[in-house]
Amino acid sequence: MSAEVRIVSIETIILDLPTIRPHTLSMVTMNRQSMTIVRLRCSDGIEGLGEGTTIGGLAYGPESPEGIKLTIDEYISPLLLGRDATRVQAAMDLVRKAVKGNHFSKCAVESALLDCQARRLDVPMSELLGGRRRDSLAIAWTLASGDTAKDIDEAQALLDQRRHKDFKLKIGAKSIEEDIGHVAAIRKALPDMASIRVDVNMAWREREAHKAIAALADAGCALVEQPVPGIAPLARLTRASSISIMADEVLIGPESALEAVTAHAADVFSIKIEQAGGLFAAAKVIAIAETAGISVYGGTMLEGPIGTIAAAQLMAGVKELPWGTEFFGPLLLTEEILEEPLLFKDFELKLPQGPGLGVMLNEDAISRFSRHGKPPSGLRVAG
Repeated sequence: MSAEVRIVSIETIILDLPTIRPHTLSMVTMNRQSMTIVRLRCSDGIEGLGEGTTIGGLAYGPESPEGIKLTIDEYISPLLLGRDATRVQAAMDLVRKAVKGNHFSKCAVESALLDCQARRLDVPMSELLGGRRRDSLAIAWTLASGDTAKDIDEAQALLDQRRHKDFKLKIGAKSIEEDIGHVAAIRKALPDMASIRVDVNMAWREREAHKAIAALADAGCALVEQPVPGIAPLARLTRASSISIMADEVLIGPESALEAVTAHAADVFSIKIEQAGGLFAAAKVIAIAETAGISVYGGTMLEGPIGTIAAAQLMAGVKELPWGTEFFGPLLLTEEILEEPLLFKDFELKLPQGPGLGVMLNEDAISRFSRHGKPPSGLRVAG
């Protein structure tokens, strides 16, 4: 079979989708989400899907939807067209040798290849990644309106709907005093069943972070995500903190994960398949964390449903997920692009049971929201 099944086309489509509310991080405020969808077709008629999505264009990191599309169209596709579609690892070895960096682009293509192969074998993608241990994943929700009263109302409504009970607060854009007050007010307003974490997105200096983390602990916060940039300062904060510290932006693949483990830089690793460089690379990061006794957490780049369910297929096989995941990206969008929406129920995401990713695109929605040369809009850089 492997000698006969070839990659015949790789299509990239940028979608611009509105969000339910402004999403405020320390470096940017988003009013839309743009994603690059990959459709990879094989000579046996099987089609696979992948997604490359960033946060805030280039405000968060070095890749953008436009750059992802360009990298795949001009550099990755010419390498892979005509290649054996059933040898995913071999195909990605070619890509890694010829294309440096560009983790998000590689992840999108690898996901599409794995989707094809799993559909070909008539198994869920999770079976190609070690097998499932669970059919659903706990899902945290990020409160990022920037307004305390709105965040409290939003969280309470989601608790009442039994959609989320773990909440991550985006802070770092305001003064530390304001941020602490914001967190304390939300923690006080919500019932004990709700957990509160914060994500600073590297906005603090190390000296101020020490005091801020202590104050957050006193306010009832359970975890602080990436308060400062760099592995060494993160390690110093982790040693001094009474609550859990999570690494995120410093984890850009297995090599950085090994460096973070060696430095004892965090209690928890937020593992993002795009940031890691793909599903296989993310699996290596998980293995490094588990070997070192560091908790694994399913992180997000606010992917749409394709990237979200790809990450969920991997996380379904993780032995322990004490902090759950934050695969809420599709819920941040006002529009649906799948034939059958992902199911979020009883504080969890239910994984599809079908082959591959287990999802299909809604062609009308893809046509409607495809950029087709239209200029993007909806980002406001913090400052």
